[in-house]
Order: sequence, then structure tokens, then C-alpha cells
Amino acid sequence: MKKEDLRIVFMGTPEFAVETLQALVENGYNVVAVVTQPDKPVGRHQTEMQPSQVKQYAVAHGLPVLQPEKMKDPAFVEQLRSYRANLQVVVAFRMLPEVVWAMPEYGTFNVHAALLPQYRGAAPINWAVINGETETGVTTFFLDHDIDTGRIIMKKPFAIPDDADVEYVYDGLMHLGAELCLETLDAIVAADGHPETVAQNNVLDGLAIKPAPKIFKETCEIDWTKSAKQVYDFVRGLSPVPGAWTTLVAADGKETVLKVWKTRKTGKQGRGAGTISIEGKSLCISAQDELLEIVELQLAGKKRMLARDFLNGMKDVESCRIK
Repeated sequence: MKKEDLRIVFMGTPEFAVETLQALVENGYNVVAVVTQPDKPVGRHQTEMQPSQVKQYAVAHGLPVLQPEKMKDPAFVEQLRSYRANLQVVVAFRMLPEVVWAMPEYGTFNVHAALLPQYRGAAPINWAVINGETETGVTTFFLDHDIDTGRIIMKKPFAIPDDADVEYVYDGLMHLGAELCLETLDAIVAADGHPETVAQNNVLDGLAIKPAPKIFKETCEIDWTKSAKQVYDFVRGLSPVPGAWTTLVAADGKETVLKVWKTRKTGKQGRGAGTISIEGKSLCISAQDELLEIVELQLAGKKRMLARDFLNGMKDVESCRIK
């Protein structure tokens, strides 16, 4: 088989997926259509419609775009079938029903931002950093009935430095995912559509599965009774999106949400979980064992700022407490 023989439908929505779509186009693969989320209303009055980043790229390069509200909609399914794709590639998209993922003769593979079977789910990058992992990566696998459980085609590892936040890992995996997708396609071509794969259960080696569920606002609240290392990883695992937060209580009892964007480990003994203190010119909050310096923060309704600027504008911070 030649790569020109593959008729590919690409499915994705955010910037993370654009990198892979661009790699397919620029490397001569035949992308016959692109499936992405419907345009979303934006602006103060929600009157403007914003296309996804994948749609913007597809339109700019003359690729047909499909934007179904429901993936099982018979009209969409028939339209998708009309493109006669023999392979589908999915990157950062929604769950697919069997009628969609089983449609092409060579199946549908996903580019997942983790080393499966670990970190199955919607937020693998965040959870890898939150859990203090020193390595993550990308995996390509064929879709089947359960989420992120299909047979693995290829993997590529990616190191996570101790000071890296989600943005760093996201950018790295975005580029790595595009590379792995091309290598996976090359393998599919070389194997006439049937590359070697490995069942995920065969690579577990008895290890417990670490999940990567969707993150909600409640998920992002800092628990100061955990160790300083755990809080440090939690903050960087949610920075810059969606952001870890805690509740600051002023001396008069007024509560304000305080987002914490960056911290620094001090190695100094803590003074009781959630206790605020000023160490020299640094704002610190105690975790269960040690002090953490707050480097960047944001009060509700204010701009993101350095903690030292926050201290200059709020002299009575030591009279506040963390709820």
C-alpha cells in the first residue's frame, strides 16, 4: 500500500489537534474530511460564533468540515460514510459511537496524551503532573467499545521536569503526538492496514491503573493538609488551566477566592496546615509538613500578579487565614 491510497477522516477540536492535522497535510496524507465540534457562541452577548481551531485550519486549507451536534445522527453518519474513508484519526475529540469508529475498513486510532494504560480519561496531562510523575508520553491505539482501552499501536515517552507546569507538558506532547501519528500511519501503510498491536492488559505488569477523569472547579481546590510536595505538584498540574484555588478569609470574615498559579518549595518547617506567614519578603502558606512560597497568585476579580506585588498592596495579609 502507498500512503496516497489511504483516505483519512481526521477528528479533533483544539489547538492540540491542529499540530497533528497539519503534519498529515504537510506530509502528503490524503485527508478527505475533518470532523470537529460545532461553532460556539462567544462575546459579551454570545452573538458571535467562534469556530474551533481545527476548523479554522481545515477551512484555510480547503478541507471539507463536518460539525455534528450528535455523533449518532443518521444524516451525519451517512455524510461521513460518503467520504469512503478507510481510516480515521482522532486527536482530542469527543467519545465516538461504534457506528462511527467501526466504519472504516482499517479502523479508527486515537492519539492519547499519556502512556496507556495509565491515565485513561479526559485530563491525562493534568493528572500526570498532579501526581508528580517524572515521565509521561503519547500513545496511539485503535478505538474499541470502552474508553481508552483499545489495542496499543505505538508509544513515545516524554520527560516531565520537576518545575514543569501543564503548559510545558501540553506543548511537548502536542508536537510529540504529531510525530507519533506520522510514524503510526507509516506503520499502517507498511502493514497494508494491519500493523502489529498490543493489548493494554499485556503491558500492565500488575500495576494499578491511574485514572485521568475530567477536572471540575471542585477538583481544583487546594488541600493544605497534604504534603508540600503534593500541593506543589497540584498547583503546577493545574497551571495555567484551569488553575488551583483556595479561599482567603480576611480578619473581618470576608471570603475571597485566591487562585495560586505558581509555588516554590522552601524546605522550611510548616506552622500548621493553611497558616499564612511572611518570610522575609515572601508570602508563604504551610502545607502539612513544610512551608510553600506563593510565587504567583490572583484574587477574584483582579489580575494575575507576583506575590510580592500582592504583599505591597495588602499589608495585613498575616491577619488573614486560609479556609
